[in-house]
Amino acid sequence: MKKRFFMTGIIAAVALSLGACSAVNSGNNVNSTAAVQSVENWKPYDANGNILRTDRDATGVNGVVSTGKYEATKIGVDIIKKGGNAIDAAVAVGFALGVCEPQSSGIGGGGFMVIRFAKTGETKFIDFREIAPKNATPDMWKLDKDGKVINNEKAVGGKAVGVPGEVKGMMYALEKYGTMSRKDVIQPSVELAENGYEVSAVLSRDIKNKYDMIEMFPETSKIYLNEGFPYEVGETIKNPDLANTLRKIIKNGEKAVYEGEIAKAIVKSAQDAGGPLTMEDMQNYDIRVNDPLVGHYRGYEIVTSAPPSSGGAHVVQILNILENYDMKNVKPGSAEYYHLFSEAIKMAFADRAKFCGDTEFIDVPIDGIISKDYAKELVKQLDSKKSKKYIAGNPWAWDGSKDTTHYSIVDKEGNIVAVTKTVNNVFASGVVAEGTGIILNNEMNDFDTGHGKANSVEAGKKPLSSMSPTIVLKDGKPVMSLGAPGATRIITGVAQVISLVLDYGMDIQEAINFPRIHDDYDKLVCETRIDPAVIAKLKAMGHNVVEEAEYFEYPCVQGVTMGEDGKLRGGADPRRDGKALGF
Repeated sequence: MKKRFFMTGIIAAVALSLGACSAVNSGNNVNSTAAVQSVENWKPYDANGNILRTDRDATGVNGVVSTGKYEATKIGVDIIKKGGNAIDAAVAVGFALGVCEPQSSGIGGGGFMVIRFAKTGETKFIDFREIAPKNATPDMWKLDKDGKVINNEKAVGGKAVGVPGEVKGMMYALEKYGTMSRKDVIQPSVELAENGYEVSAVLSRDIKNKYDMIEMFPETSKIYLNEGFPYEVGETIKNPDLANTLRKIIKNGEKAVYEGEIAKAIVKSAQDAGGPLTMEDMQNYDIRVNDPLVGHYRGYEIVTSAPPSSGGAHVVQILNILENYDMKNVKPGSAEYYHLFSEAIKMAFADRAKFCGDTEFIDVPIDGIISKDYAKELVKQLDSKKSKKYIAGNPWAWDGSKDTTHYSIVDKEGNIVAVTKTVNNVFASGVVAEGTGIILNNEMNDFDTGHGKANSVEAGKKPLSSMSPTIVLKDGKPVMSLGAPGATRIITGVAQVISLVLDYGMDIQEAINFPRIHDDYDKLVCETRIDPAVIAKLKAMGHNVVEEAEYFEYPCVQGVTMGEDGKLRGGADPRRDGKALGF
């Protein structure tokens, strides 16, 4: 009898950071007593299959790459060594992560990319988020008496699948701003898929958690189960079908996925699983290229994702609320520190639930949400000693205001790319398109059920997102680039790391490692590493504290900081498989 495992769902994306600096101090750990592994044989787990939480960061002479997977980090470093720029590395890493972190992102998904060009200072926001198929409606999901979707069809199977955007987004970036050929940047991923990669403790856990769903789909089971059982730590997964798909993209570019046999396989597999996806949906998909959102925090520019992601706006909104307090006099890790963050998060998320969606379909008061005057109005409600519940404010009153406006890459010319991409939940819809090796997203799960809401389903509409690829500047010079996977926890994770670096002067790895909280509407979720005395005080303030785990599974922040001396340091999150390498 096959063993069954409980399922857990998380939204995952990816963050990479890469850059150049003028001095070397390679491979330092936050914990100086921890063993440093050899670069060529680095693993995120020990001999017993346990996750290692140390040896994640790096600095370098010509660059630092930090991604959610060692294999992808190494590919990104190699691209820069061969003369590629930040965009070349971003595309190469994007395809690599789709191979070796398949539960989180890939060709069947989508995402956002923020680029800053060194020569001009110009910034671009490439939106390759998935969209709803033309025949998708709120009524395609049937609800039970409790308002829950029957058979979980909003998250699993064909009705969960949106039109994927990743390949169009990556190809646009490469052809418009890259310097290398498709073969140069994709071939390493072909070899990775064909030769295989080691299963980490995180991937093994994710497969076990999603075992029942994976087992439902023969094509998915063929790749991600080992003779019907979950892969164990240290075993090898190969995906020859995905290798062949990548070869076709090398040969034919985006047309291979949106017009050819691969597109037909994606559509057929989604339809066979009950979904409305059509060839017309695939052929008509296009990216959007706009300006990123720009906010300010204590004299720093926060360049981040624009709608349809609300992530960037709410990162800025949380920081605007915190700017009304002298954070340097609030001890990081204290009850007062976590309380202020919790209250700011609740205020931001109340606005998110009411106002945010795809701006191609609804009006969203983005300028109001990120207005500093609006933040001052919200702060009037905040009790510094007591937890409260908040309803949405009225950002429309400040919407005319212009006072404010993950993988991240910085190359040696100073170009910066920040990317967050996803297939949504772990292993997404569970559907792998037959013969392609492509996991199809379950991005339709990000829409609200029912009609008439800001985030209700409409044909061609993009679901609300929390992805927040972010670049931080000071006087026009790059200071930090970061991003994270993790659903709404992306917003809180990115905001906390930005504050810890800018307000407290923490090293990027120290800020990433720092114990986190997330306020989930009716509960304050905490890492158990937080001092018990602090937890007790938070409870006394009225917080419904839930101690979840020593380390959250997500959000997992990957980032890089650029010092005034030109040194660059990459930090990678020990909560999953993140690793930085310097060269």
